[in-house]
Amino acid sequence: MTVSPQRRERQGTILRLVRERPIATQAELAEALHEAGFDVVQTTVSRDVAELRLVKVRSTSGRLVYAPPGTANGDRLRALELALRRWALALEASGNLLVLSTPAGYASPLAQALDEAGHPHVAGTIAGENTVLVVAREGVSGAELAGQLQQHLETAE
Repeated sequence: MTVSPQRRERQGTILRLVRERPIATQAELAEALHEAGFDVVQTTVSRDVAELRLVKVRSTSGRLVYAPPGTANGDRLRALELALRRWALALEASGNLLVLSTPAGYASPLAQALDEAGHPHVAGTIAGENTVLVVAREGVSGAELAGQLQQHLETAE
């Protein structure tokens, strides 16, 4: 069975959307696809969800949202909380950036924990020896992200 270019593009857009923002229902997903320029009906969205094997996971806000299979779940969020508690010494925000300070040699494992957690507001990380640069997604400030990560840090204590 061959997949049409339109379906491949639509499904790629779905994967991008569920990584970038919390989407809890097929109706929300259909609306997001309409905003992205796709004319879809609920049955198409339902079929795409099944074909992509999207799963429901608990977001940082506690809401169940769609995610690609193997994406952040309770264990990964717990791993992030433990990593923050173990290695984060300081958080400093600037614009849409967040700088996490760690003991020497621990920036890379902390960045990996952030990446694996699939936090919906983290676009990516870059690790040095004792510093992690975290880039917040569009529309989220570094200060907001710092507050969210601080909550994870406090949850783990």
